[in-house]
Amino acid sequence: MSKIILFHGTSNKVVTPTFGLGDEKHDYGKGFYLTENPELAKEWAVCIPNDTNGWVHKYELDTDGLKILDFQEHNVLAWLAELMKHRDAADSKRYRMLAGKFIEKYGIDTAEYDVIKGWRANASYFYIAKEFVRDNIDMDILEEPLSLGGLGIQYCIKSELAYSKLRECPDGLLAVDHAEFNNKYNQRDISARKNMRNLVDSDRNKVTNVFSTLFER
Repeated sequence: MSKIILFHGTSNKVVTPTFGLGDEKHDYGKGFYLTENPELAKEWAVCIPNDTNGWVHKYELDTDGLKILDFQEHNVLAWLAELMKHRDAADSKRYRMLAGKFIEKYGIDTAEYDVIKGWRANASYFYIAKEFVRDNIDMDILEEPLSLGGLGIQYCIKSELAYSKLRECPDGLLAVDHAEFNNKYNQRDISARKNMRNLVDSDRNKVTNVFSTLFER
């Protein structure tokens, strides 16, 4: 068997991962989201700006027999297309007209996969997505900002089979202090935004091979 340890950060002490639940507007749609990094899970548990402490739940996933889509193994455009299926990167008419074409050209049919793995599109990563669809960042450097943030890779449990292979570790529950880890989350986000803006504003960003030019090929 091939088993991996994953962590889920949440404000809830009791969690029951259930097939079919979740928000369709999350990065990869409905599913149960986890990370291999317990420190990131702690930050994600308290990223909401309130004073509520959080919890990290530890899970073991048996990956034998599971089909896993790893967006890191594909062109970053495939990841952006997946985001566009579920989240609005811009509210302009131009974006709405082009998003469907972009998804058709670069999107991956995820229906056959049990688990999706890829970048977590929180505020900093979504900043890059927005800049790209506004033609403000060159495709040649598009993937680099994703590595600048250090904001984490997430797993999304999608299929009923994958849920059946996910088991919570009984000794893995951790309490998370809101003040400490919300501050860490915010500082990570601030640093990531700064690094990304610096790259977007640099001479390396030629702004010639941009979002709208993809449809001219």
